[in-house]
Amino acid sequence: MPTHDSSGNTLESASVRSTHDVNAMPPLGRAIPLGLQHVLAMFVGNVTVPIIIAGAADLPADQTAFMIQAAMFVAGVATLVQSLGIGPIGARLPIVMGTSFGFVPVLIPIAVGMGLPAALGAALCGGVAMALVGMFLPVFRFLFPPVVTGTFVVMLGTLLMPVGFAYWGGGFGAADFGATHHLLLGALVLVVTLGLHQYGRGIWSEAAPLIGLITGYVVATMFGYIDFSTIGDADWLSLPVPLTIGLEFHLAAILPVVLLAVVTCAESIGDIVGTTAGGMDREPTHKELSGGVMADGLSSVFAAIFNAFPQISFSQNVGMVALTGVVSRYVVAIGGAFLLLAGLIPKLGAIVSSIPNSVLGGAVLIMFGMIASAGIKMLSHIDFNKRNMVIIGVSLSAAVGLPAQEGLYANLSDNLQAIIESGLIPGALFAIVLNLVLPKADRVFRDSV
Repeated sequence: MPTHDSSGNTLESASVRSTHDVNAMPPLGRAIPLGLQHVLAMFVGNVTVPIIIAGAADLPADQTAFMIQAAMFVAGVATLVQSLGIGPIGARLPIVMGTSFGFVPVLIPIAVGMGLPAALGAALCGGVAMALVGMFLPVFRFLFPPVVTGTFVVMLGTLLMPVGFAYWGGGFGAADFGATHHLLLGALVLVVTLGLHQYGRGIWSEAAPLIGLITGYVVATMFGYIDFSTIGDADWLSLPVPLTIGLEFHLAAILPVVLLAVVTCAESIGDIVGTTAGGMDREPTHKELSGGVMADGLSSVFAAIFNAFPQISFSQNVGMVALTGVVSRYVVAIGGAFLLLAGLIPKLGAIVSSIPNSVLGGAVLIMFGMIASAGIKMLSHIDFNKRNMVIIGVSLSAAVGLPAQEGLYANLSDNLQAIIESGLIPGALFAIVLNLVLPKADRVFRDSV
């Protein structure tokens, strides 16, 4: 017989509609705003990649706008696949997908030197490689014990923190970076978000980042910091057309992208582990890891066909899960549906794009910090013996130190420089290798006579 709470409601019914159950579908009035805040947290990052690559390749404005729409549409489809799943594909976790920044340094020279079709063809091959890694991931699960995955997540949050402050200052390359109005807007969002998160109850606490963003947007509008012209100029409907840009396959382009795609799987694993650790206080299952990485790969193949770049889980949304405690995958699926609509309705996408970077910065800064906190929480369950401390310490040193000293690897190829500059990839490789080669138990030495 079903049990009841003090109000007479069945506990099973309450669980089915809870935001803190990964398989629960909350009421739409609660789920829609929670899904929307996931989209707001990653929207700018998702559309920035096609803008950067299009700018480097000197593409006309209409083609750039087309690629932005493609990025939103593909991210929506990929998020739905990742959160809801199709057969063995998808982690079925509250994971938001978007265009990966990690491939930008490799794809730019390909797009400039060989053309955009060559870049998309290489991206498609990279997606196939990621899908294959995901398919055989259970065989290699021994490479990722808690000390390695926990270190991944700490590195992820640590490396994203400077990005959060860059947003707060007005965004990368902003002419008025660090202006007083940017700092005040970011501070306002930060205070509202933290206040509601800590002192609010129910939906007020769960939707704290969304309410903080809306507050910042309203204040920015009052002081004239929002450009509404782009919203008025945007079309109402734009349907995706596959292979509009086309695909070309050049071995010189494919090899570096495939190599980077395989290594980037470590970032995907870190995001999946961060999601389950931060939101559910557990390790992911083999099925979740394998399905999640396969979804990254196949979504990247789909992206290349639909004129977009490789897809991967977005780390700021991992922080959102840890911050709000909302782990319902259906909430994230609603966010994915909103992204898909934004890809079909340019005017909707233009509204979200008009949010100032400083307003986003006040929210994402908290989320990035929460990612690192989730990693620390994971590491708290391991033994802090000298072996594990060396793995953590050396990996963090590589992840944080190498990107700060570009002169150390300035003579390497552009592709190797791109891999090292990411910070996360060399840090992840150090963690994996050290875990394999360091002795499992402390060595015992005889006392000298």
